[in-house]
Amino acid sequence: MATSYVVYIDESGCEGFRFGDGSSSWFVLSAVVTRTHLDLETVKLVDDVRAILGKEPKKPLHFRDLKHHHRRPFAQAIAAARLRTVSVMVHKPSIAEPEKFQDGSRLYFYAVKFLLERVSWLCRDHLGSQDPGNGTARVVFSNRATMSYDDMRAYLSRLESDPDTFDVAIDWTVIRPEKIESLTAGKLMGLQIADAVAYSHFVAVEPDAFGNIETSYADTLRPVLYRRDQAILGYGVKIWPPPRPEILGASAFLSNL
Repeated sequence: MATSYVVYIDESGCEGFRFGDGSSSWFVLSAVVTRTHLDLETVKLVDDVRAILGKEPKKPLHFRDLKHHHRRPFAQAIAAARLRTVSVMVHKPSIAEPEKFQDGSRLYFYAVKFLLERVSWLCRDHLGSQDPGNGTARVVFSNRATMSYDDMRAYLSRLESDPDTFDVAIDWTVIRPEKIESLTAGKLMGLQIADAVAYSHFVAVEPDAFGNIETSYADTLRPVLYRRDQAILGYGVKIWPPPRPEILGASAFLSNL
């Protein structure tokens, strides 16, 4: 039986810890969640945005490369779509033991755990008895050439086999480790939406070369943030390590969650 959901995942920022020497303070991993039967409708918004912006057909849209006045209609189109987003925002300078996350893809995998927990809750709690599919999600990551997705599947399988030891709350009836995929943004337009969501949240917290942040894109996306009982923080936006007041207050976007 077909899956009930499609999940597109991309990131913004880096995982390095050389602050002041090229590493970002924040790393953001974002998911776009849509129902499988709405997937074509969802990804068509990329075609619509391309047309609005006068871009070549089938040319991938990279949010970072767009001008500000082109990013705005892209974010507005996402905010009006029938989808939900989840973002894990890692403030690396606040990590108590950074040495544990400096090898390989450890920080990325740890962010994946947080992200898939929230994605699985969202899918589980919104599946109706008459909805098509088997309740599982097709999870597609934007491909990272330097990372092994076999290692990721093995990591998720370890979490599933011993959830208490690893303190994990993924609903495994939704997320199946062996079904994890990776493709380039040019192969699936949904990944271009995830790219836009991740970058929108990244620039809402990461200062540019002049010390400025840009919250307008993330603010535009508020209507599609995953909520539970109207709460966004901890659901549509997960900040790790747990946010100190000065971290929340550093961005108008975070302080209003």
